[in-house]
Amino acid sequence: MNRLVIYMLTIAVFFTATSELVVAGILNVLAEEMHVSVALAGQLITVYSLAFAIGTPVIVSLTSRMRRKKLLLLTMLAFIAGNLVSLISASFVLLIAARMILGVSSGVLLVAAFSAAAKLVPPERIGSAIGTIILGFSSAMILGVPIGIALTDMFNWQMIFLFLAAGSLLILIGMALLLPEIEGDAPVPFSRQFTVLSNPVILSALLLVLFREAGNSIMFTYITSFLDTILHRSASDIGFIMLTFGIAGAAGSRVGGSAVDKWGSKRIMTFSIIGHVVTLALLPLAIHVFPIAIALLSLWVMSMFIMGPATQTYFIEKAPQSANLIISLNTSVTQIGLAAGAGAGGMAISVNATVLYNPWIASTALLLAFLAALVSFRKSRRTQAAAAA
Repeated sequence: MNRLVIYMLTIAVFFTATSELVVAGILNVLAEEMHVSVALAGQLITVYSLAFAIGTPVIVSLTSRMRRKKLLLLTMLAFIAGNLVSLISASFVLLIAARMILGVSSGVLLVAAFSAAAKLVPPERIGSAIGTIILGFSSAMILGVPIGIALTDMFNWQMIFLFLAAGSLLILIGMALLLPEIEGDAPVPFSRQFTVLSNPVILSALLLVLFREAGNSIMFTYITSFLDTILHRSASDIGFIMLTFGIAGAAGSRVGGSAVDKWGSKRIMTFSIIGHVVTLALLPLAIHVFPIAIALLSLWVMSMFIMGPATQTYFIEKAPQSANLIISLNTSVTQIGLAAGAGAGGMAISVNATVLYNPWIASTALLLAFLAALVSFRKSRRTQAAAAA
């Protein structure tokens, strides 16, 4: 039964991740129909991420005592409402408001899903359970984004959100019937949320997440523009390429979860972030050889998803007594990074009048993430040595 529940949570994350990622897949269409620039349309991702980052820790703290089942059901209702508002959005301003609702509800659902999964499996299986839930993100790239692009081509972009609302309603019913009662946690005062940042291991790891997500967002937010204007792919080609990326991400999620259980979070994080930096640094040099360019992008996506379970597990290992709080902070910092990356990527396009150089800018941010990881690992070793002494 626990495995079935984990898979159901994964499907819920699939829908929330699709609501986030699909905008990147239809960015050019949204910009045209809303009569705004591509750079401004990209800020739909920024708004989503900021709402996610700011709203998630507040609601998680206020609802910490609430049973996980009740919290997940309420969050799914809010997510359905956000999709319905998106469906009827006739203006860019209303769509911005819908993105805020989707961002907050997706953030709380993700934290609650991770928390529930950690309590449903034994400690030695936490990495695999989290890897399975993160599979919802890569599945959104495999199925969600291509489905969104196809619905936009056949009907209009609003149909995406009708699809998400209908699918989420089915998951809501499934949760109501199958989710066990899982206790909440002791309330965490906001003061403690800042106190935990005094731990240099956690602080430097959060900086790793910030720079990593900013770097990935600089590239991924405008990936369709890169495929269109730099690699000269058609809309149908882009849908197929996004499917390829999704398969790479799915493989990364599964490999990452199992690899963490086998080799440890630090080693997987190190190899993954190196993969991020190298693939994007080489990408602008390979744009005239399409197979190599796609191979580099696929390896980048795979590295992105391999690192997800490792990072979540690392935080749980370093602060097991504050796991829920750390996961909440981690998801918030993730979205701040995504928002910053979307903004920085848009500025780069405006200044350079091309998306060609975004991979190099992203690679620079990811190099900073690698340095932050080294600092965190070093501080962790010192802390462990002091405790042993």
